[in-house]
Amino acid sequence: MKIVIIGGGAAGMMTTATICEANPKAEIILIEKNKDLGAKVIISGGGRCNVTTGLENSKDILQNYPRGNKFLISAMHTFGPKDTRAWFEEHGVCLKIEKDLRVFPVSDRGDDIVGVFKKIFASSSIQVMFSRAVENIEKIDNQFKIYLRDGEEILADIVVLSLGGQAYRHTGSTGDGYAWAEKLGHTVSKLAPSLHSFVVSEKWPGILAGMSFAKVGISANCLKPNSKIGPFLFTHRGISGPAVFAVSSLSALAQFSPSSPLLIYIDFLPDIKLNDLKNKIENFNKLNLKKNFKTSLHQFIPHKLVDIFGSEFKIPIDKKNAEISKREIETTAQLLKKITLNAIGRGAGDEFVTAGGIELNEVDPKTMASKKCPGLYFAGEILNIDGFTGGFNLQAAWATGRSAGQAILDRINSI
Repeated sequence: MKIVIIGGGAAGMMTTATICEANPKAEIILIEKNKDLGAKVIISGGGRCNVTTGLENSKDILQNYPRGNKFLISAMHTFGPKDTRAWFEEHGVCLKIEKDLRVFPVSDRGDDIVGVFKKIFASSSIQVMFSRAVENIEKIDNQFKIYLRDGEEILADIVVLSLGGQAYRHTGSTGDGYAWAEKLGHTVSKLAPSLHSFVVSEKWPGILAGMSFAKVGISANCLKPNSKIGPFLFTHRGISGPAVFAVSSLSALAQFSPSSPLLIYIDFLPDIKLNDLKNKIENFNKLNLKKNFKTSLHQFIPHKLVDIFGSEFKIPIDKKNAEISKREIETTAQLLKKITLNAIGRGAGDEFVTAGGIELNEVDPKTMASKKCPGLYFAGEILNIDGFTGGFNLQAAWATGRSAGQAILDRINSI
């Protein structure tokens, strides 16, 4: 039985490794359009490779997937974050769980993660075809014919599409698999970039470019009232950071533009309730009557942002605290808890994942097998699954790849 796995990223490597380790003589061809394996894996997590999450509770884990969380229940039960960590440790990669529960190799080298798969493949009969691009796939009777761009044709009994989405296009994730899946009978949902920065119409964030906050609350008018809390960064064109990425994921399918912006709300003090904040400012003012109002604000936000409050929002930061009215305190507190920005675009080219993909009701969640085309399997980001930052997207790739590989093994063993 000949197996062709298209895409040598996280999901493709895990699918292949699962089969190889149990059956080193399995007839497998892994086709990768790049010159090496795992290009996107290596650069994930800022180049350190955020392998998975340190979360243990399955409910908490699945809440980090805006799309595909129910579909992932079986795969995560079989090969969840704990299993992923154990698997890499057993294969010689020491891991560390950081305070924010992101998991990295102790070496901070993504090459070490990809190296695990290279060792497994080297001890099996697998054929890895580098720098080879697939042009088309056809189903002919009970086999697949795979057409490569250089003219070569390959016949296979089983095909796994693990090509990723359209994010990080420079790593080879150009969305090729969607068209092939459609030709083989599948439906592809609406696609959109996710985990990206926002471009805003306001100019003042650019003045603060590089200013970061360890913890803010971010929400958007297209979402439910609850906000996402986490690190935040002003950029030359807008806003970025993990909290922003989470909101971009939740609003991935929203339509917005300069003429119809997406309203983004920033809470600089998510741990303080509005009334408590007003009381804090009022009490500080009473104890510091001769100081300027800007000193009150400096307790909560950096000097440059205080200046923006004065210039852009007309907060009287140079008035004496003794002269500040309750209404001015109220206005200031409301701004600290909810500044509005008009998002007019997504940060082009910096998205980490693609929202959307193969419709999940057409795929068996236990085996990743197609319900439309016998012999076809899917794994990874090509599916309509995506998660927040923190190792969740790689974890979904490991889990779905593991499920696909195990299902193919079971099929081989049943012959």
